[in-house]
Amino acid sequence: MKNISETTATIEELKQENAFLKQQVAELAAKLNWFEEQFRLSQHQRFGRSSEQTIPEQMSLFNEAEVEAKPELAEPTVEEITYTRRKKSGHRETMLKDLPEETIEYRLPEEEQICSCCGGKMHEMSTEIRQELKIIPAQVSVVKHVRYVYACRRCEQTKTNTPMTTAPMPNPVLPGGLASASAMAYIMSQKFVEGLPLYRQEQQFKRLGVDLSRQTLANWMLQGSGRWLSHIYHRMHEHLLKKDILHADETTLQVLHEPGRSAESTSYLWLYRTGREGPPIILYEYQTTRASKHPAKFLKGFKGYLHVDGYSGYNGLPDMTLVGCWAHARRKFSDALKALPADQRSAPVAAKEGLDFCNRLFAIEQELKDATPEERYAARIQRSRPVLDAFWSWLKYHSPRALPKSAFGQAIQYCRNQWNKLEAFMLDGRLEIDNNRSERSIKPFVIGRKNWLFANTPRGAKASAMIYSVVETAKENGLNPFTYLTYLFEQLPNVDINEPGNIDSLLPWSNTLPDCSRAPGKNCT
Repeated sequence: MKNISETTATIEELKQENAFLKQQVAELAAKLNWFEEQFRLSQHQRFGRSSEQTIPEQMSLFNEAEVEAKPELAEPTVEEITYTRRKKSGHRETMLKDLPEETIEYRLPEEEQICSCCGGKMHEMSTEIRQELKIIPAQVSVVKHVRYVYACRRCEQTKTNTPMTTAPMPNPVLPGGLASASAMAYIMSQKFVEGLPLYRQEQQFKRLGVDLSRQTLANWMLQGSGRWLSHIYHRMHEHLLKKDILHADETTLQVLHEPGRSAESTSYLWLYRTGREGPPIILYEYQTTRASKHPAKFLKGFKGYLHVDGYSGYNGLPDMTLVGCWAHARRKFSDALKALPADQRSAPVAAKEGLDFCNRLFAIEQELKDATPEERYAARIQRSRPVLDAFWSWLKYHSPRALPKSAFGQAIQYCRNQWNKLEAFMLDGRLEIDNNRSERSIKPFVIGRKNWLFANTPRGAKASAMIYSVVETAKENGLNPFTYLTYLFEQLPNVDINEPGNIDSLLPWSNTLPDCSRAPGKNCT
């Protein structure tokens, strides 16, 4: 038989083993929960709604009439033609008002303008008008620039030297090349506005009867951006640095032939843009890495507020106050809620409480969207500050109670780590609660990247960044990218580009730009 000491030792070993097994079970359960969370998040990203709205107004197919019906709403007006129809409130007229107009008239011949009743002469009593859209596909034509040279016949006959005068002719966008201002603008807008890669444009030109290789098209873009658009880009950069509120973001870019790097290496496109106060300026910059030295160099001389996400690369930038993004904070809690099993998402869980704090702040901002900066600042002190204080206390309470690696724990940790930046929007009524402005501006590049996938060389990546900058800034200033680019390529070769005033007159917000750069379908000729 075992003595007492042996029995005691066995019990202690069993207790230790039991404690170890419990700890192991807890760790495995935590890992399992984490993997289940990641699986649910992955499934939601693949198949779920992309919107982060927390109260979507989903309408049943069977009660649509009851939901949409508004008995108190007045009936739409009707006009009598040859039948009764609902008259829309000017949408068609608004849509068509800026388009070029062509009128085709249909009249009876003189001999048919005879009354069938009495034989008398008929007069034009009224008209019936039908409007329709006419589409003119892309066409390619050749423009010959013929310049005449003049000489004096008397001097030719009586003098040794004959003076000659040559008629003035505008300089071409690319000397010795076939590219016109409109051709250059068309290729750029097709790629950087419509997302059409050069190899598809090559095929399109072949169908139009022109054999232009993608290498030729690429060369045109490189020269057009480097020779001309670079002056617009650098001048916009100078204006950007004079602002005191900016937004920044970055996204990945693959460049195949970078010196000393493999084709699979990840490069970055950095975005810098203005805030609420105009004029809108949007600039992109290609860099090989995501290092903080790049924004430090690009923003050298800037002093003020910089809206950013949670990336640490912006930390420590001199003379700048970083303003965090509440959209990122809200997304963390939204993901934590989506990571829960379906039967728990409607329960009053802590993740929903965190999401509610964020939504309350956004609701206040929505109500203040038309307020002046002074009104917004005062309202935030009165209404947003109590929400922030309550949220901070809530974060401190739940922080030690949440699993650090869980989606909920990461949401809490993100807010605590970013808190100084997150509450910085309270410092000035001009500041925004999120960095969505920069995310919207970088989205066209992200969408375009899905079509052309990569840049071939660093030179091409830099050219793309410049062209995107000009195009996106033009769009935000209400310009038609194609007609604006055409105007630039017509004007820049024929002005002194070293004179800042000449460049300023061509910037997207200049009030000296012709109306054709704003109205669709009109040429600047």
